[in-house]
Amino acid sequence: MQEPFRAIWITRDEDKKQSVEVREVALDDLMEGDTVVEVEATTVNYKDGLAITGASPVVRRFPMVPGIDCAGTVVACESDRFQPGDRVILNGFGVGETHTGAFARYARLKSDWLIALPEALSPLQAMAVGTAGYTAMLCVMALENHGITPERGPVVVTGANGGVGTVAIALLARLGYEVVASTGRTNEADFLKGLGAAEIIHRDELSGPARPLAKERFAGGVDAAGSHTLANILSMTQYGGAVAACGLAQGMDLPGSVAPFILRGVSLLGVDSVNAPLALRRQAWARIVRDLDIKKLDALSTTIGFDGILDTARSILAGEVRGRVVVDMNR
Repeated sequence: MQEPFRAIWITRDEDKKQSVEVREVALDDLMEGDTVVEVEATTVNYKDGLAITGASPVVRRFPMVPGIDCAGTVVACESDRFQPGDRVILNGFGVGETHTGAFARYARLKSDWLIALPEALSPLQAMAVGTAGYTAMLCVMALENHGITPERGPVVVTGANGGVGTVAIALLARLGYEVVASTGRTNEADFLKGLGAAEIIHRDELSGPARPLAKERFAGGVDAAGSHTLANILSMTQYGGAVAACGLAQGMDLPGSVAPFILRGVSLLGVDSVNAPLALRRQAWARIVRDLDIKKLDALSTTIGFDGILDTARSILAGEVRGRVVVDMNR
């Protein structure tokens, strides 16, 4: 750990112009934490794309190493939660936004942010799931807790070709739900059906201004888009149904009506993966091991090396990335 190692380094000048480079850093360049993890695998998420390109003010401290999740091996820990050699997972907690993150050989983190890597998963498999897949699992659990069972009817998944969408489809289908996949890339229909989607619709069906109440169509939904898309889904949700919202790819606004809530008893379930308590994280990862067909991870994911991170970050914002992108830090 004494030798310099490569990291993606984001800085901002006095005019608030952001710059990104690959540079050599030392452990002392990273922010404080009681645990040092050697990063074996990480991912490129939509939020990482926003951070690297500066398309949205995701990074709130400079300089910053982006990268919101990782799996790796503990090399030093000042607390009694982990020992050197333990394999761990990190998702969220502001890492890559307010605390130096995973796009480096080493990450210095707080042990309270880490959970043990499930024995059934390798670091690369865990990152094929990653924050997006873990968020998808939280969404599925939220729907289940609200009583949305497969017998209730179809569940719509927006952003179906994205990280959350692909894992949500695979999870819901394996649990017996009829999944309607909404995507702007209907040419990927065979891929989505291979994950378990029963029906493919174009996102344009949901992306325009919503009626206060539309025909009841879905028992529930997993939405990563927000804005008009979420408003439309709510207006189409059956009586007593629920939508788990976890993203804002279309926008942060919600230009809809209270009608679905007060006339159909529809529920909007907010899903936060960044600051979820450790007990919920462990439950979600245990469910992933149990309910996700690990064989589908190959279809869900593409693996790159460290040198591919910057280009992938730009591509993910351009809508050119399908599923999950795993970064093998040993490549």
